[in-house]
Amino acid sequence: MKTNREQAFERLVREHKDLIWQVCRDYSLSAAWTTQDAFQEVLCKLWKDLDQFKGQSSERTWIYRLATNTLREIKRKKSNQPAPEMPAGIPHTAAHPQPNDLERIIASLGEPDATIVRASLDGFDYREIAQITHLTIGAVAMRLSRAKQ
Repeated sequence: MKTNREQAFERLVREHKDLIWQVCRDYSLSAAWTTQDAFQEVLCKLWKDLDQFKGQSSERTWIYRLATNTLREIKRKKSNQPAPEMPAGIPHTAAHPQPNDLERIIASLGEPDATIVRASLDGFDYREIAQITHLTIGAVAMRLSRAKQ
């Protein structure tokens, strides 16, 4: 018999797996890990932090924040390590995609602006983005306006 924690985790993953996958895909396009690896990292973090959800935001907003923070931390740690060299002549594959132009532009914004733009593109409103980034709604609106320019 499954515990309440296991049932809650399974429900959250079932209901929000597409959102988690989208965040992982966005972050893995410009990083040295695959979407599958990123997805597993987020699921591990979700399991670990499951009891920290207090209902002060929607589950969707909390999961998005958890996923983006997890992947930003991994990206930060990986950026401090030397990148592995690809042998000459090996083409990029689905496991090693090249960032598309939009993702390259978004990544160049830096944080938290890149997260704000990604969240906006993923359909979050200013209030939800403010909860995700721990910024005011006004700051989110200003940063998004600047990013659009």
